[in-house]
Amino acid sequence: QVQLVESGGGSVQAGGSLRLSCAASGISIRGVCMGWFRQAPGKEREGIGTIYSSDRTIYADSVKGRFTISRDNAKNTLYLEMNSLKPEDTAMYYCAAQTFRTYCPTSVQSTTYNYWGQGTQVTVSS
Repeated sequence: QVQLVESGGGSVQAGGSLRLSCAASGISIRGVCMGWFRQAPGKEREGIGTIYSSDRTIYADSVKGRFTISRDNAKNTLYLEMNSLKPEDTAMYYCAAQTFRTYCPTSVQSTTYNYWGQGTQVTVSS
């Protein structure tokens, strides 16, 4: 059974930092396309970034230069380092993994992932 479990969310003041983790079980994340998404109340799910099988990353303009995606294959864990947080970053954050094909989505907004985590809440106060 495949599980993705996010952690590391919480409340932080604007300008602060958080690091989210996405621990995978049932699959190896090595070389797997993975993404981070977020959804604020009343808004559609938004793609934040994608890490390709080559470990190349792409980001949404809204987080570029502030957020960094990485993975630790030994720990089978995906990370989202978030710096210079803004109130508009407040949302539920989700990780996702794509294992059903060998090529990765070309857009961070693509939701063609077959495994999703349950999410972790991030709240940024002004």
